[in-house]
Amino acid sequence: MESPNGDLYTLEANLMNKSLRELTDGADKDPITKLRLLCFSRGATGILGLGRAFRAMDDDGSKALNEEEFISGIHDTGLDVTDDEIKEMFNKFDEDGSGSINMTEFLLKLRPPMPASRLSIIDLAFDKMDKDGDGIITIEDLKNVYSVKEHPKYQSGEMSEDEILTEFLHNFEGGRGNLDGKITREEFVNYYATISASIDNDLYFDLMMRRAYAM
Repeated sequence: MESPNGDLYTLEANLMNKSLRELTDGADKDPITKLRLLCFSRGATGILGLGRAFRAMDDDGSKALNEEEFISGIHDTGLDVTDDEIKEMFNKFDEDGSGSINMTEFLLKLRPPMPASRLSIIDLAFDKMDKDGDGIITIEDLKNVYSVKEHPKYQSGEMSEDEILTEFLHNFEGGRGNLDGKITREEFVNYYATISASIDNDLYFDLMMRRAYAM
């Protein structure tokens, strides 16, 4: 299996630049669109990073954020919005009026919509990687599907197998902070949801995924 990050770098860079321009020129955009653009401007792991940041605030393990936590979290992102706009966002995400936001639902609504065909191919790729079927991709899973023997840094002795596989996993974690080397299905889908936003053609997206994961 080849690394799935070949031509993704160009797609990601284009999306980041486009999103940053739209965000800079987006005074009339609604706050949720601004938040999505901010995530996109930070690359394929932008939404994933936001999710991890919010989950770090979930001290009681409820997997939900109250309004105070949400406001604090949005401020921490550096997004240029007013408190009234943040409250407007919170109320839109808090559809049942419970006073809290389920973080999984929040991330589902934040990421760009994808057709079922794209979600299906992403799920197939995850299932291929998740060899033991526990819902988490780890180094041990990768050792069964990803050979590092052709990797130049492995051949030169610069990096070990575990180091290369860990680096591979970190691509999905943003490569900075909160790195645990464990990728959930949600994180995997959120990563490719952002990549998907930069690809107009469904057939090309399907081809890219099948080529990357030898499916």
